[in-house]
Amino acid sequence: MAKMTIGLGLVLIALGLGGYFGTGRESWTALIPAFLGLPLLILGCVALRERMRKHAMHVAGVIALLGFAGPVRGLMKLPVLLTGGQLDQSPTAVAVKSATSILCLIFVLLCIRSFIKTRRAGTAQRDS
Repeated sequence: MAKMTIGLGLVLIALGLGGYFGTGRESWTALIPAFLGLPLLILGCVALRERMRKHAMHVAGVIALLGFAGPVRGLMKLPVLLTGGQLDQSPTAVAVKSATSILCLIFVLLCIRSFIKTRRAGTAQRDS
């Protein structure tokens, strides 16, 4: 999961920078995915150390949960964007918010799966 966290961090940084420069640098809020990605990148690097992995991955999961919940309103506008409807904000903003929310949700679900798997493996080790 540490390498996946590093990968997600890099993707979110690229998404944030792409959104910022893709919209003509109109608003710094386009960098929000990058602001989420940077700590995830750092936490992924920290999680490469065995003794720091548990804490780093739990913090990464919380950040990803915030990364899902924050831009989820953009995700609700995705069907309007895909059907060519009228939006109250730029299509790039809706696309970046949606991508951020989807990527973070997938990561949170993978974290939960990993936490459960690790917990079960630890319980099975103690029982034997």
